[in-house]
Amino acid sequence: MIDIIKIFFIFIFILFLLRKKINIGYALLAGASLFIILYPFNFNKTFHALFNSLISHTTLNLLFSLTLIKSFEYSLRQTGLMQKMTSATQTLVNNKKFSIISMPLIIGMLPSLGGAYLSAPMVDSATKNTSISKEEKAFINYWYRHPWELILPLYPGIVLASAVSGVSLRDLILLNFPIAVIFFTIGFLLSMENLKNEKKSINSRDIYNSLLSFIPILLVLLPVIIFKIDLSITLFLNILFLCFYFKKNFKETFSILKYGFTWDVVVLVFGVMIFKEMLQVSGAVEGIAKAITYAQIPYLIIFITLPFFIGLITGVSVGFVGSTFPILLHLKETLPYEISIAFVSGYAGVLLSPLHLCLILTKDYFKADILGIYKKIVPATLIIFVVALIEYIFLRYYN
Repeated sequence: MIDIIKIFFIFIFILFLLRKKINIGYALLAGASLFIILYPFNFNKTFHALFNSLISHTTLNLLFSLTLIKSFEYSLRQTGLMQKMTSATQTLVNNKKFSIISMPLIIGMLPSLGGAYLSAPMVDSATKNTSISKEEKAFINYWYRHPWELILPLYPGIVLASAVSGVSLRDLILLNFPIAVIFFTIGFLLSMENLKNEKKSINSRDIYNSLLSFIPILLVLLPVIIFKIDLSITLFLNILFLCFYFKKNFKETFSILKYGFTWDVVVLVFGVMIFKEMLQVSGAVEGIAKAITYAQIPYLIIFITLPFFIGLITGVSVGFVGSTFPILLHLKETLPYEISIAFVSGYAGVLLSPLHLCLILTKDYFKADILGIYKKIVPATLIIFVVALIEYIFLRYYN
């Protein structure tokens, strides 16, 4: 029981730092330092454990993946492909509802802070002269930015979850895919009910030219999912290909690659891995596992509630993954579908978090009532969680 109290105190300290806008990596490092105060350590043994963790293949691969994600996003903007993808969507959609959601959906493919503020005016423009309320517009802009984070390896949350848990990125994407489909579908059921569709004619050449702009995204996804190639390798090769295709010189190519190598990414990765290692070498995880076993709390409850509450309080995926997954992994030998339900639960907390930047920016742009937005977000989030739980039960008992 004493270990639970100590870890609870460390979590409160980390959350306090996050509320003060401290980078999640620094917050985790600060939390890791508290272990030295609260637990007895063999410093020589601990140093070697931390050093080996930081130079491990998992850590280095995660570091390169997260940095190259930023570089890849930058390359899409520098080559104009992001703008082409946006225009292509407007060309391809033959449906008023799809036209409205297309901008947050496409811009949401790239994990840009403040991206919600970019898509909001496009949603506002597409819904002019309709009966859609400010709260409904805000829901559309917010909701359709976020199905990608469950399955798209351009987002650090799912990459981090795979690296920390040891579940392959491919398996995690496939497990989360049905949830993402329901995520996409439920938005239609909770918005735009009275909107009439307006169709337009498009020719096959427009379709062909529009689809070409999405090739870079497919070239990242397909090697990871089909051939199980490391994300860092596919990102690196795609960046080089884009630079070659768009005739970027060596200096420009180097600048694009260098863009992602920022100190905040390094701190994030090191913070997560050091926090994870300190949980283990301190003996805290073993103490928590014994306490939970003694209390006979079902593991499923822990796998659901712990990520959910941390996601709710932090408002970011890397927050609940980095701080809770190391604990979950040491409670029992985890299976891929258990990591999936933990990830979806944590992400449900992120979606409902009042600290979620996208929600704050969207509410601000549309001047919408926050309770009105939550009236749609809460049932939508509950539905995707229920679907994830059904998938978990099916895989647990019928696979």
